[in-house]
Amino acid sequence: MPSVKRARPMLGRRAPAPVVIHSAPLVLPMCAEPVRDGAVATRDERVISVGLRADLLTSHPAAEEVRWRGMIVAGLVDACSAGPSAAPGVTARARVVSDLADPGCFPGVSYIEVTSGSEQEWEDVERDAVITAIREIDRPCAVGIAVHTRDSLVLEDVAVLARTFGLRLLVDLDRHSPATLDEAGVLGSLCHVVCARPLDPGERKLLRLRRTVVGLYPAAEDALSLLEEGNVVAFCETGPAGPLGSAAAVRRHVRERGLRPRGLDRRLVEAATLGGARALGMDRGKGRIGALAPGARADFAVYDARGRYPYSALLAGPPCLATVVGGTPAQTA
Repeated sequence: MPSVKRARPMLGRRAPAPVVIHSAPLVLPMCAEPVRDGAVATRDERVISVGLRADLLTSHPAAEEVRWRGMIVAGLVDACSAGPSAAPGVTARARVVSDLADPGCFPGVSYIEVTSGSEQEWEDVERDAVITAIREIDRPCAVGIAVHTRDSLVLEDVAVLARTFGLRLLVDLDRHSPATLDEAGVLGSLCHVVCARPLDPGERKLLRLRRTVVGLYPAAEDALSLLEEGNVVAFCETGPAGPLGSAAAVRRHVRERGLRPRGLDRRLVEAATLGGARALGMDRGKGRIGALAPGARADFAVYDARGRYPYSALLAGPPCLATVVGGTPAQTA
């Protein structure tokens, strides 16, 4: 009869992290329908399951439960941050920095400015500095280029750099028309634009065809046209309420015009979450953001909101009770 050997624990092998279940009367995963009496199971910085609270507690009997009042929502994503700190509920953002070594990193993408006024200045000074910064930097968030130059030749070279290094691009449409950016090869899935001015139908169509996300400020007059025509929209932070406040401002503007588009509230909240993730190129793969699903980063916000219409309740400006980034509370009220 063969001898039976007992398995020995492997030396140096760390035990798996415990499962934590965050539950609330309502969970908005954003990539799926709202879950009443729902929960999000997390391990370390990742989501492992989303569903009914009872089902998750049964599946993970040894898990610790954190019970929240109100509503758990996928973390907000700011498409262009204006302040040094993130608004409540924001778990990732696009931030323009003058120095990539700035230690104040927040999850998302840090964009270094390109401001050269001429091709000569770019070749003599800024190009090497940008490449060196990108190669040498060691930071926990992704890196991109904020295109603040008006020179067409510099634009073309920046587009080549972005494709070579796999960098994100951020462009302000107050400086360039979509047609100019397209000619330079800037538009595309690596790029998102921010816009405070109205776009004509041709500009909206070009951005849509190039799969370029449009980051909007709350005063954007054509936000509804962009949403109705199928452009992917995100929101830029302009005040303490963050992207959700920007979404609420667009809703007020639409209603003041006497319009009641079907599903608008949900689309606006999606823009503040999924749309922002698309803008930063962080909407796919492991560790994706903007939605709560297995494999996504455990980023979410908790709002003191409830009611039959959850998206409308969010846009009514409820207080943010907590912001959780990578499974770790970042802010608690």
